[in-house]
Amino acid sequence: MLDFIIASMEIPMLSDIVLIFGLATLVILVFMRFKIPTIIGFLFTGALAGPYGLSLVNTSTTVEVLSEIGVILLLFVIGMEFSLKSLMAIKKAVFVGGALQVFFTIVFTTIISYFLGFNWEIAVFIGFLFSLSSTAIVLKLLQEAGEVNSISGRTTLAILIFQDIVIVPLMLFTPMLAGESDNIAWSLFLMAAKGTGVVILTLLSAKYLIPTLLFRIAKTRNEELFLLSIIVICFAVAYLTNLLGLSLGLGAFLAGLIISESDYSHHATGKILPFREVFLSFFFVSVGMLFDITFLFNHILIILGLTALTFLIKFGTIIASVKAIGQKTKDAFIVGFSIFQVGEFSLLLAKEGLKYDLLDPDTYQYFLAISILTMAITPFVLKAREDLSRKLLVIPLPQRLKKRLSKPKSQSANMEFVEKEFKDHLVIIGYGLNGRNLSRAAKSANIPYAIIEMNAVTVKEEGTKGEPIVFGDAANESVLEHVNINKARVAVIAISDAEATKRIISTIRHLTQNPYIIVRTRYVNEMEENHKLGANEVVPEEFETSIEIFNRVLTKYLIPRHDIEEFTEEVRSHNYEMFRLGSESTASKVKFDLPAINFVGVKVEKDYGSFINIPLKSAGIREKLGVNVVAIKRGSKTISEITGNDKLKLGDVVYVVGRPSALEKFEAEVEIDD
Repeated sequence: MLDFIIASMEIPMLSDIVLIFGLATLVILVFMRFKIPTIIGFLFTGALAGPYGLSLVNTSTTVEVLSEIGVILLLFVIGMEFSLKSLMAIKKAVFVGGALQVFFTIVFTTIISYFLGFNWEIAVFIGFLFSLSSTAIVLKLLQEAGEVNSISGRTTLAILIFQDIVIVPLMLFTPMLAGESDNIAWSLFLMAAKGTGVVILTLLSAKYLIPTLLFRIAKTRNEELFLLSIIVICFAVAYLTNLLGLSLGLGAFLAGLIISESDYSHHATGKILPFREVFLSFFFVSVGMLFDITFLFNHILIILGLTALTFLIKFGTIIASVKAIGQKTKDAFIVGFSIFQVGEFSLLLAKEGLKYDLLDPDTYQYFLAISILTMAITPFVLKAREDLSRKLLVIPLPQRLKKRLSKPKSQSANMEFVEKEFKDHLVIIGYGLNGRNLSRAAKSANIPYAIIEMNAVTVKEEGTKGEPIVFGDAANESVLEHVNINKARVAVIAISDAEATKRIISTIRHLTQNPYIIVRTRYVNEMEENHKLGANEVVPEEFETSIEIFNRVLTKYLIPRHDIEEFTEEVRSHNYEMFRLGSESTASKVKFDLPAINFVGVKVEKDYGSFINIPLKSAGIREKLGVNVVAIKRGSKTISEITGNDKLKLGDVVYVVGRPSALEKFEAEVEIDD
């Protein structure tokens, strides 16, 4: 009887899930030590656990079902992160640069594949596979390096956006290449008609239906209901497109696009991301289970040759595409070194090719091996892309070719972005009385700021007034990234929920150490724990909370003490009139001259470098970086009278003054990269 109960309670897929996640944890732990992307870890896990490895998971049905959900959620999140407004701001780079890169890669790969013995249909499909790059790996590495907003970074992002969009039509064309349709013209017409109908429905829903529905759901402030509604929208639209004969992935992407046009997309993204990561891991594991490691070793020379050929084709087509939109040669090289790899969507497309017999087992193994190798070397190549580009620029070339490469195609091709770029700004979390007071003080001081608020009604009302306010939970990484928390100078948490405050502090510190965090709390006994979590200052409600917070914010922005005191007296003399709604005229009388310098403490984490263990007079920190050393804290002793013979040593806390950009360079010299 007991055996029967145990057997009936056992979940059939549980053993597979435990084995996969357990093995993946060990593999990724080892891979992270060598800074190899987690995607490679999941692929390697699948190869180990699958039939060509240790045969730990004999049936892949469970993995296949879960991986399908992962793909749906991946395309759903891409749709939510995709904004029509932001797309139009970089439309030339996306639709010209991206389209040229995909087109050139498909053409050259198709020609080479044809001459290698494949028929035209399969050759074109192979071109599809190699035209895509890894959005997941490249964007993560660019974000870690802080290069997303550079010219090359934005060009890279634009091309990746186009690739993420073009995967949908490529998946729709795949069955046609396999000969699933006798009348291709009619199939294309039917597909276009269905697609047009779905797109029209999407646009109408994005404008009228979904924003109203999500507003009413967000008003309830019930997180479970909000999450459930997002999931229902995702799978409902995916199911609708599937009924029309289109792909589930297309429906998921359109569902994400519908939500992206609402004020709730960033909050929704943060809610879905954990689910996406879990289910998507099964997709990469399922791909890895089809990979034969012995095949790699048996054909290593051919695979290395094809990998080198893949790099050359993609690198060349990327350079041509980036130059075509008027970018400099160096930026074109940098973009080429960034997105030369085969991407995760290519793996998804390859599985479709297997389903329709466009790839035989050997060709699929070659493709997997090339994909994994190009992904594996990406972090190392991308890290050295600046040096590699500089070396390519000094290679001797014919004068005519060199002149042609160095000449920009047109002045109008420079990329312009209309999105407001937050930098060195103030982030206000919570828009109650304290948040409103602080925003008015910031406005008076000409300090750029962004507001995060969970009350949907407040967000809607203040947004119509032009306030830079977003809906979302500030404990959600996606919401914080949307307001560029890593570039903020100060973050003020002005909410009354003590537990939520702790979660927000932890999330900010997990993302970045940059902003100076000031917290409003109700009780004095909550101060210590908030400090431990990473708050720089904690202001209990027993203090004059509003005045105390804006005093500290203005101090952090190096505004003279006399001006701050004058401002405080102005507030008190008018009985806080200037902080009340509709009293902008009084606040506007007080104006500040905001200095372009900052004062920070930086910990020396290295025992080597250009400025470490060298007398300051020889190091030339001021001359080279424009940074002045004010004091050095060594242990419990603070050296405030700095001489030219003093040295920076491991463990010192150095107090320096300079422009934000100069301070960032100094920090890079003395701190260890994460």
